[in-house]
Amino acid sequence: DFGLRQHPPPLPASTSINLFLRARPRDLMASLVVRASNRVAQGVLRRVQHTAGSLGGIPSTFAVYEPDASKYKKLPVVYWLSGLTCTDENFSQKAGAFQAACDNEVILVMPDTSPRGEGVPDEEPKVYDFGVGAGFYLNATTEKYKKHYNMYDYVVKELPEFVEANFPVSSLRSVSGHSMGGHGALTVALKNPDRYTSVSAFAPICNPMNVPWGTKALSLYLG
Repeated sequence: DFGLRQHPPPLPASTSINLFLRARPRDLMASLVVRASNRVAQGVLRRVQHTAGSLGGIPSTFAVYEPDASKYKKLPVVYWLSGLTCTDENFSQKAGAFQAACDNEVILVMPDTSPRGEGVPDEEPKVYDFGVGAGFYLNATTEKYKKHYNMYDYVVKELPEFVEANFPVSSLRSVSGHSMGGHGALTVALKNPDRYTSVSAFAPICNPMNVPWGTKALSLYLG
């Protein structure tokens, strides 16, 4: 169809937000907070906060972009994993991916790169390549970090379950990322080939055992 898909005209952003909330059961609505909502291209970008059990029961924020086509049918979902020092906002603010998401009718989900907030342990003094902002998408096993730093379980299990319960996504998932996030995308996809339709990585940390970032993170998280 040369990309010329016909849909009913989009609803105003305020109406879309109201429908988004009304369509969810009360127990699910109580478990999420929409922190921000903005109309972008032919869709809506939201920042959503929820309680992440795999991250020690702390509030965690992710971004989700829903093209208008998701009002009429479930869409495939792409999980984007960002790199060192990033939050859920980096990709949404810098990548310019929203029009491509509309053209290809996919939902984008952009989680944070680590747990963060009160009670989350970190190194002292703070460094950019470990701890908060640098979760490396693994499950920590060392005593200091094992309660909160379980980004692997969060990205592979908890977040998709939450997204699939609250947003109009289909069973088709893809995972992609950059740098540390590229490393995460490759590891989660290779370990779970049945869960992802595709995987892609931009400048990933492919061999973390042989680079300073990786040797520091893996030794402190895993022992």
